[in-house]
Amino acid sequence: MPSPSTTDAVLSGHRARVADATITAMAGPDARLREDQRSAVAALCQEASRVLVVQATGWGKSAVYWAATAIRRAEGDGPTLVVSPLLSLMRDQVVAAARAGLRAETLNSANIGQWSQIEAALLAGHVDALLVSPERLANPGFGARVLESLAGRLGLLVIDEAHAVSDWGHDFRPDYRRVSDVLQRLSPATPVLATTATANARVTEDVATQLGASTVVLRGPLARASLELSVVGSLSPVERYSWVVDHLPQLPGSGIVYTLTVADAERLAAAIRGVHGPAVAVAAYTGQLEGPARERLEDALRANELKALVATSALGMGYDKPDLGFVVHVGAPPSPVSYYQQVGRAGRAIPRAHAVLLPSEADAGVWDYFATATIPVPEQVERVLAALSSEPTAPAAVEAESGVRRGRVELLLKQLAVDGVVERVDRGWVRTEVPWSFDASHYDAVVAVRRREAAIMQSYIRGERCLMQLLQESLDDPSAAPCGRCSVCRGGLPGPVAADTSPGTVESVTRLLRGQVHLLEPRKMWPGGSFGARGKIAAEEMAEVGRTLVFADAPEWRDSVAEMFARDGLATDEVKQACVRVLSEWRHSWPRRPEVVVDLPAAGFTTLTRDLADHLAGTGRLQRSSVRVGRPLRDTAQLGSAQEAGHWRDYLELGEQVGAVDPAVDGRAVLLVVDATSSLWPVTIASALLRRAGATMVLPLLLHRRP
Repeated sequence: MPSPSTTDAVLSGHRARVADATITAMAGPDARLREDQRSAVAALCQEASRVLVVQATGWGKSAVYWAATAIRRAEGDGPTLVVSPLLSLMRDQVVAAARAGLRAETLNSANIGQWSQIEAALLAGHVDALLVSPERLANPGFGARVLESLAGRLGLLVIDEAHAVSDWGHDFRPDYRRVSDVLQRLSPATPVLATTATANARVTEDVATQLGASTVVLRGPLARASLELSVVGSLSPVERYSWVVDHLPQLPGSGIVYTLTVADAERLAAAIRGVHGPAVAVAAYTGQLEGPARERLEDALRANELKALVATSALGMGYDKPDLGFVVHVGAPPSPVSYYQQVGRAGRAIPRAHAVLLPSEADAGVWDYFATATIPVPEQVERVLAALSSEPTAPAAVEAESGVRRGRVELLLKQLAVDGVVERVDRGWVRTEVPWSFDASHYDAVVAVRRREAAIMQSYIRGERCLMQLLQESLDDPSAAPCGRCSVCRGGLPGPVAADTSPGTVESVTRLLRGQVHLLEPRKMWPGGSFGARGKIAAEEMAEVGRTLVFADAPEWRDSVAEMFARDGLATDEVKQACVRVLSEWRHSWPRRPEVVVDLPAAGFTTLTRDLADHLAGTGRLQRSSVRVGRPLRDTAQLGSAQEAGHWRDYLELGEQVGAVDPAVDGRAVLLVVDATSSLWPVTIASALLRRAGATMVLPLLLHRRP
């Protein structure tokens, strides 16, 4: 059990002078460590200390570990190892350390060319601090080259955003549990600092227990006096977009607009630019961006060159802009803890900042997914383990052999590695002799906790009591009390976030988003495994780049999608006209004009797909043919790529004989109309089938690319 939130350590003499000099160099001549920060630094100057700091964002946790690093380096100790989750935090901290006269380096995907030089400098004693991601800790090459040589001589280990160590936390990452491996390699005398702003009592206890029985917990009040929390309810998805478009120019300073998905971030940024143009500069920021692009956008927001970044949670922990004026959420995160962490980006060094939540009735479905997304499914685990042996196996091969989708395979391997059941080596993963068993009671409890957190978010959305107090209570903050500033305490919304949304804006946003072009890139590789064929799909069997009408959960099409797929009926005039518009714009880039329309009811909507294909054929004066599903459709959502590809290969039929030349398509360009899919395997297999039957090219038109 952790010790009380106190420490008897005192920072004095030479150590105090080094700490003060470090802080003034970093933050200016008037900057000083506060007493609570001095207590943490003093504790870290003691051998074998374990300190867990749970403090509000903006409290100054990094100041603690830089002051402690400066002291320990001045006394001849080894370098500090900082385990940090995001490149943005690493980059900021390298700059901050330089101001203090410390040399900090980072090893990440953005500076691979410098790794050898940095590692050599580290081992030579020229580096004061090394910042790495938890994924880097799990890399066997890094462990062999760096960690083994540092074992026993690290001066300090820092675990930033330590709530991610606990699977009770809102952002559990299996790779973070590898920190325990580092602890085991350390000299027992090496002090350890863990920091977070988002740990409730249960997470705090779990992390403290992992650090050691003597862990000192330094916990402070979590209320943020500068934040004005508001909830704007009763908006449809497209109205939420329109609210942001209307209100963004009036919000103070610059800020962040969070969305739950990559598609939402890109669509909303496009809508803002489409209405306001360069007058309101925004950009989409997601995990799909390369490191240099992320850095440019972070710097642009920090320099107020952008009004806002429209971002997923990829822009979260670690991004530091003290004068951030607002944080808007389009859709609610699944946990009040993660919501607190994200809104905490705003108002760190200014007296007033807005945090606005625009909830959606669809949020609950997203929350339910996140509640169980990381929980192992025993049957999947057994299949993954059966695909492994003592010889290294790559995740792609595990997917092909097990039939479990790649993303799920990679998550399960990381989770199994935490328990020592598998091990990552240079050329893949191997099975160890450690047996695996499913701890059902533990995972049931984790899911129950996450669902209780979702219930708290529902209370927040309904405004049942002070919003800041509710967030504090979700983090077990004993100082929780009504804030007097939120929309509940004030009895209404403050001026800049008033709920009015212009009907004209809703119409403009809908029109803009429906006019977007969604490219449908063809799959380029066969999956191998049970499918058989592997490697590149031959050019003579591959589809051309196609088009998608509705991408993911597009708000501009929400009602139409619900109507279209509620039952298998005729296509609406709205959908028919939209598809004709897509084709009209697409025709300028066609390698060849299609001559025959082929329908493929991949999701089972035979009447819908046939009716739309008939309409397009009549409008364009094209011939007609079909790809038939030879057997009843099977739910392919949980199948791995090899199994799903094999399913479509076995069930699709063209003409009288599968694979035979079909007079309807022989020598012709084909427009392939498909109702819905998420994986694109039915499009890929049907395109290969049509090409083998004589089609000169296949141009896919997909009604709905499901998320």
